[in-house]
Amino acid sequence: MNINTADYKRKSYMALGQIYFWTATINQWQYLLQEDRYKKVILDSLTYLSEKQKIEVFAFVIMPNHVHFIWRMKSMNGKEKPHISFLKYTAHEFRKMLLTEGKGRLARYAVQARNKEHEFWRRDSLAVHLYTPAVAEQKLNYIHRNPVSKHWRLADDLCDYIYSTANFYGRGEKDFSFVKDLREEFGYW
Repeated sequence: MNINTADYKRKSYMALGQIYFWTATINQWQYLLQEDRYKKVILDSLTYLSEKQKIEVFAFVIMPNHVHFIWRMKSMNGKEKPHISFLKYTAHEFRKMLLTEGKGRLARYAVQARNKEHEFWRRDSLAVHLYTPAVAEQKLNYIHRNPVSKHWRLADDLCDYIYSTANFYGRGEKDFSFVKDLREEFGYW
């Protein structure tokens, strides 16, 4: 069976109440999230949705052009699932921030669509249901090793990369109030 990779769509469905590994990528793999102020938008959204009891965040990493989360959608945020609210809010904030920089950088995200002028997130986010402790541990390790991989080299020690939960899991230091311990969900592997 031949599979045309151009037709391939990643699975992005998430059921409420279940824990998922989730990846979202900046459109055209651009390095929008390289600057700390854009990472702050991500953190602000996670904080807000957590405080409103819409999500539970167990792990995350914010990379220059994508994010990885382990999280649970607890309840709808109005008429939409929280991950949709996350994508909408962050896109809106990114647009506002880029408008202050001039239109050149914002133009990189221009799209020809009826309902929007710019698209910051690729439409093919990936959701993987974490159904066993082994799968959960594998995804947790993957998230935390991302910044120290040969490709990125954003830190020498994974616990030193501040836009991640590696420090929480590696050293027990809780840098983000909204983070919950994934090991407690799976009975410590």
